[in-house]
Amino acid sequence: MDDDLDSMDRDVLIAEVKKLRAGIRAHRDTTGHDLCWHHPDLWDLLPEKTEPSIAVPPWPKFMRGCIRYRQSLDEQAPGAPVHDKEFNG
Repeated sequence: MDDDLDSMDRDVLIAEVKKLRAGIRAHRDTTGHDLCWHHPDLWDLLPEKTEPSIAVPPWPKFMRGCIRYRQSLDEQAPGAPVHDKEFNG
């Protein structure tokens, strides 16, 4: 799957690493309501271009997952500042 790396010279590999690091940092640095969003731009950093086949849970199960995710943030990052703003679509 990653055979393309074998043919890259040092400069191309460094550029690839920098591109991937920038994408990971952009994903890592999301905050507020952006934490809840689908991130296809991260997947687009991969060389293979596919349309991800996602499955979406029914609303009640999806909302329970959102609540559980928010609870996990309280547990894993209890000192994180609160982003007390409404989502503006």
